[in-house]
Order: sequence, then C-alpha cells, then structure tokens
Amino acid sequence: MGAVNGMKVLIVYAHPSLKSFNRAILEAIITGLHTAGHETRIKDLYQAGFNPLLDEEGLALANQGVVPQEIRQEQQDLLWADGLVFLYPLWWFDRPAILKGWFDRVFTHGFAFKYTDQGMEGLLNHRKALVIVTTGGSIAEFEQLGAADYLVRPTTDGTLALCGVTNIVDKVLYSVTTITDQERQQMLADVRQLAANF
Repeated sequence: MGAVNGMKVLIVYAHPSLKSFNRAILEAIITGLHTAGHETRIKDLYQAGFNPLLDEEGLALANQGVVPQEIRQEQQDLLWADGLVFLYPLWWFDRPAILKGWFDRVFTHGFAFKYTDQGMEGLLNHRKALVIVTTGGSIAEFEQLGAADYLVRPTTDGTLALCGVTNIVDKVLYSVTTITDQERQQMLADVRQLAANF
C-alpha cells in the first residue's frame, strides 16, 4: 500500500520496561506500518506518566460532561487517527491498570458512546483496530483453563466494539518469556507483516 492510501494510525502502548520484548514488538509494529505507508503516533502510557485513576472528582466532572484538558488532548489524538493499534501484556486476564484507566478516563460519554432509546451507541468511527497481547503462559495453559478465546475480549468486545470500532484484528503472542531467541525473531517478523497488512 502506498503513502497515498496510507492511514493515520495511533499506537497505544502499555508496558513499563524499556527493555521488554514488548518494546521490540512495538518497533516491529512501527516498521510494518511505515513500510505500508501509514503515518503513526505512539502513545506510550508509562513513559508519558499517564494518570489512570478516575477518582471522585474526575467521575463527577465526567458525569457533568466536563472534560479536563489532559483528557481532551488524548481524545484529540484519537480523533486524528483513522486506525488504532493497542499493544500490552496480559496481567490477570486483562489489560494493565494504566491502560484500563486510560479507557476509563478517555472513552467518555458523548465522545466514545452515548445512550439512546435503543441503548448504548458507539460514536467512534475508526476504520480498523489491531489489538496485540503478550502472555507469559502458553496457549495450552490458557486452553486448559478454558480462557484462550477470552484474553483479548475486554478490549475488543467490551470496549472497542461497544464504542463503534467493529473492524478489529487481534493477535495473542504466547509464552514470550520462555520461547527461544529464534522463535522471538519469527514472532517479530510475523508482527511486522501483520502491521504491514494493516
């Protein structure tokens, strides 16, 4: 895909370590997207020091439809993008707290969704989203727990789809702490290709 057809893609990244394998995955995603002619912005929540806490005052403001300036900037970054990429490790069968809090504070009523007589209606109209999740456990372990099909769903079904983003591709990268270096290199190549096909 040439630059003429390229999209503006916001990458939301949530991992605290600068030396993690997730960081290498992030670089592979960026390379793949740029190869395909897409423009990117990276939102590194830990490095930016994003405050994920929706406290009493913040909840009261949200209920009044008041959006703090720092959240307004996050929403502007979302509106800039045609496509979204989320990359994070699986912690206790869900997103890291900083990313969950980002959704809590940024995907506000009147911005990401609204309520009508028919129920909740998503307001986001991004063309596509890619959700990549890393795990320490193997696929066999998650299948034994009956959980393999649910690892990405808090983000894909419980947040993005409800808010109007319906073209979602997801990928779980298993056993990242125990696979060989050769397997990691293959994983990075696969991610680059996945991003290039975005």
